[in-house]
Amino acid sequence: MIRIVSRAFDTVIERVSALPPEEQDRIARWILGEMEDEECWTQALSNSQAALSMLADEARTDIRVGIATQLDPDKL
Repeated sequence: MIRIVSRAFDTVIERVSALPPEEQDRIARWILGEMEDEECWTQALSNSQAALSMLADEARTDIRVGIATQLDPDKL
């Protein structure tokens, strides 16, 4: 089997391989959890683009007609 990984990831694998099995499992669960979270966020954001665009258009309209004003982060 041929594996192609980046040098950085190869270094991580090498270092994690030197740890006790329980620690390897903990790190693997953490990495897999992070990857699953990223997939969930990607899916949620891709499904919400139309709604976010509509809300942004509404906000721009509200600002243009004077119903709302732009937020000044320096005044928070």
